[in-house]
Amino acid sequence: MGEISVRLTRLLSRHPLPECVLLPGREPRVRDGHDSGAFVELGSLTKVLTGTALVRMARAGLLEVDAPVERVLPQAPASGISLRHLMEHTSGLPRLPPGLSGPRSDPYRDFTPAALGQLLERLDRIGERPPGREEYSNFGYAVLGAALAAAAGAPYPELVREHVLEPLGLADEVTAAPPTGLTLRARTRAGAERTPWTMDGAILPAGGMWGTPRALAALVRALLVEEVLGEPAPTWQTAGRLRWHNGATRDASAFAGAFPDTGEWVVVHRLGGAPGDTDRRGVALLSGAGQPTGG
Repeated sequence: MGEISVRLTRLLSRHPLPECVLLPGREPRVRDGHDSGAFVELGSLTKVLTGTALVRMARAGLLEVDAPVERVLPQAPASGISLRHLMEHTSGLPRLPPGLSGPRSDPYRDFTPAALGQLLERLDRIGERPPGREEYSNFGYAVLGAALAAAAGAPYPELVREHVLEPLGLADEVTAAPPTGLTLRARTRAGAERTPWTMDGAILPAGGMWGTPRALAALVRALLVEEVLGEPAPTWQTAGRLRWHNGATRDASAFAGAFPDTGEWVVVHRLGGAPGDTDRRGVALLSGAGQPTGG
């Protein structure tokens, strides 16, 4: 891991990217224009909010984690898929929504709630394999978000706010609609802000939320280390002692992880570059093999 960290540090020094690193007991370390208080794309770290909302709603008696999808979304035929399958990526559904028609520069633009509704009507025929085997699915989380909204009788952003963000005191720093002028986005070579993907439609529960890096750090501490809301949702990935999740859009990537037994945690957010480098950066820092750069 030490050699990986050295190579990664050299790579980053040659090709600097806006980066924010947050670690326990230290001030946020930012470089090249990043800002720990600006709203950034969270990508698939949104799924942590969705899974936590499912668990919280189940504890409140609003639904059952093992309920079949059709019990919550009556337009869906019986498929053998439960809400747990969706949360744990074992639904057998494809990674992406079938028939995405948006341009390559904005693939989820046309994946509207109406488009999702049409797919739900043939959910029993969309699966690529029977439920049970793990296969990462953004589409599955879009279905899960729709199910939660139906059970809550409220839009996805509202139910996440009520069941996750407000109990953690983070409702003002995590949102589907970031305040104008307070977002941080990647820039072109000419310095103009790049337009992010459209992810406030049906794909929102899978990867469309925005938040500040400092709010993401508070989320990691609260959910993984302090377990303020109880046992963490199975949305979090595990690798030995490590619990983690990452997220990426076209222009942003993030890694969040913790060793809950020792209380160590890390959040890394970067604009541009390869998401895999962000993951390696986070793992190296968490293991103690890397050091935050910049200032």
